[in-house]
Amino acid sequence: MFSGIVQGIARVERIAEGDDSRRLTLSFPAGFCDGLKQGASVAIDGVCLTVAAPPVGGQAEFDLILPTLITSTLAACRPGDALNVERAQPSDAENGGHALSGHVDYQATVRQIRRRGDNLCLRVSVPAGAVRYLFPKGWVALCGVSLTIADIDKQAGWLEVWLAPETRRATTLGDKQPDDRLNLEIERQTQVLVDTMREALEDKLDALLRLLQPEARPAIAGR
Repeated sequence: MFSGIVQGIARVERIAEGDDSRRLTLSFPAGFCDGLKQGASVAIDGVCLTVAAPPVGGQAEFDLILPTLITSTLAACRPGDALNVERAQPSDAENGGHALSGHVDYQATVRQIRRRGDNLCLRVSVPAGAVRYLFPKGWVALCGVSLTIADIDKQAGWLEVWLAPETRRATTLGDKQPDDRLNLEIERQTQVLVDTMREALEDKLDALLRLLQPEARPAIAGR
């Protein structure tokens, strides 16, 4: 699990193309790879990836398989790109963000950027499938950064998040531009609750509709 509190910014050093796969070599900030072993999990721009080989000299390799290439923005990354990174949390660690799985659900798109004093607001377009799980004051993870939803228009399909100076310093979000794509992870508990309620209501509605069908009505004696 991850917290959405980014621990550093890595750089893409090399990309090796495979058969419907890619291997990324990333350079990490000093100390990030201390104790990091092959097989460990690291969130790369919000995507949970496995260390593919023992890290060497502050660099580590990660394999991107087809589902990751389809779902996330990592299919489009290039050498030199900056990516938010976070190591998996120990079970007893304090969580200053939210509980993230690193399983990206959708890609969002930066629609508008507004600045007000030391604040920066991103308005982000979200796919229709994600909207039902997003609520004002709820949270969303964008490129691995845990953020509170400040405002949302479900009909128009956008949400807004505000970035404090520290968030802009510690992550890549402050450098995003309109039309940039972002990895989006929704809150799992909210997803489960919404989907469970929808399924229960649909089951009840189906049962009611069956009762309203003429052939389902009981015959009245004497007719």
